[in-house]
Amino acid sequence: MTFVRQLRAEWTKFRSVRAWVLAVVGAAVVTAALGPLNLSTQRAPSGGAGPALVRGPAGQAVNDSFYFVHRQLAGDGTITARITDLTGITATGPDRVSSEVQGWAKAGIIIKQSLSPGSPYAAIMLTGAHGVRFQDGYTHDTAAGSAIAAPWLRLTRRADVISGEESADGVHWQVVGSVRLSGLDANVAAGLFVTSPSTVHVAVIDVPETNPAAAVATFGSVAVTGSWTPGSWSGGQFGGVGTSGSYPRGVSGGFTGTAETSLTLTGAGDIAPVVGGSVLGTGATVEGFIGGTFVGLVALVVVAVSFMTAEYRRGLISVTLAACPRPGRVLAAKAAVVAGSGFAAGSLGAAVAIIAGRHVAGAHHIYTVPVSTPTVLRVEVGTGVLSAAMAVLALAVGAVLRSGASAITLVMVATVLPYLLAVSPGLPTVAAQWLLRVTPAAGFAIRQSLPRFAQVDSTYIPPDGYFPLAPWAGLAVLCGYCVVALAAAAFLLRRRDV
Repeated sequence: MTFVRQLRAEWTKFRSVRAWVLAVVGAAVVTAALGPLNLSTQRAPSGGAGPALVRGPAGQAVNDSFYFVHRQLAGDGTITARITDLTGITATGPDRVSSEVQGWAKAGIIIKQSLSPGSPYAAIMLTGAHGVRFQDGYTHDTAAGSAIAAPWLRLTRRADVISGEESADGVHWQVVGSVRLSGLDANVAAGLFVTSPSTVHVAVIDVPETNPAAAVATFGSVAVTGSWTPGSWSGGQFGGVGTSGSYPRGVSGGFTGTAETSLTLTGAGDIAPVVGGSVLGTGATVEGFIGGTFVGLVALVVVAVSFMTAEYRRGLISVTLAACPRPGRVLAAKAAVVAGSGFAAGSLGAAVAIIAGRHVAGAHHIYTVPVSTPTVLRVEVGTGVLSAAMAVLALAVGAVLRSGASAITLVMVATVLPYLLAVSPGLPTVAAQWLLRVTPAAGFAIRQSLPRFAQVDSTYIPPDGYFPLAPWAGLAVLCGYCVVALAAAAFLLRRRDV
């Protein structure tokens, strides 16, 4: 019997059992429905994404808080200043502080579209441990590629194009980055800034803790050219402190000195995207939209195991192998049937869930973390592949154990249980990350849509939706288990049943 004929025979067996077909349809339905239904019970607080959350130009959740000494720039112009010192103030206890400067503490020159938090900006800056950077749009970060300890920095506006430069001597300049801020108003706020995110670490019980931190930057004299409005420099904490932290006890933002000689600024906060987790509050994510995947996978696992073990329970395996005495071909045909069914249920359910979830979130004024179209497609297709791989793994385990209850239990313990343990708040982060690296639960990484940003230090822990492996790498771990299980099943079919 050819593989095509065997595949047709196995498909006929599968669709002839109405309960299996209904279970696959049910898996697609719960995948599509549970996430949006759960979201429909939520209500956004005033402000949509939470009282302290700010939206950037693209609608993304951002931190936009820093100490700002500024004037109005009413057209083209430049501002130049040298940073002679950058230190930190970090709380290490209720009444203790250290001079540690955070790696992503920032001090430099910034141009803001307006004084509204979340407005477009471009900035050239010195960081605590990552050198000189040019940043804009909260998510875009360009490194200078040099290691100047006390750099001169210059920010230039020409129409709606802003460019940042650095220099080691104030004479020879190198462009670090440039950006076009479309629709930039004639009058913008421009000046010096300093900020520092709080330190974040995870305690033994996997609960993130923060230590308030601030940065202190000393600038040399400030030189400006171009269309600056007359008046003196004014300073203040811009945007509150946001979701990125707070000042250590007894420390507040401020500045001393004059622009003609030198200025010392103290500030806290951050200018960066929010990376997800508990800070989003009731915010919605793509992962939340497809929260019904787990229930759908349970149904697919039961169907796949039953599709294999029913042959043993009814004494039909010998008939099947008599018609096709090549057990590897039989197993491959069965695997193709459950994989196709699982992929259809998972991918279709995920696609519908994401569409419905966005609609529900919009109707309830719940902030949704924006993601790119390629990311959405990867989650949708990846959920289908995840479902297919889980079904194939269940089929193979069923062939090895020949017991439906034992096979279902083993697959659940090996896949869903490690994931649930990893995302529970009681498991140490190291253990959780190892579970999501070495068990089949690594495959759930394909569902991750929250991005990591190199310019944002965070815990990036599983409870917040982050996985230790990249999405496709995690799925590859699960597929590896499938290959091993299929090989073992094919071997035992030949030894025991032929």
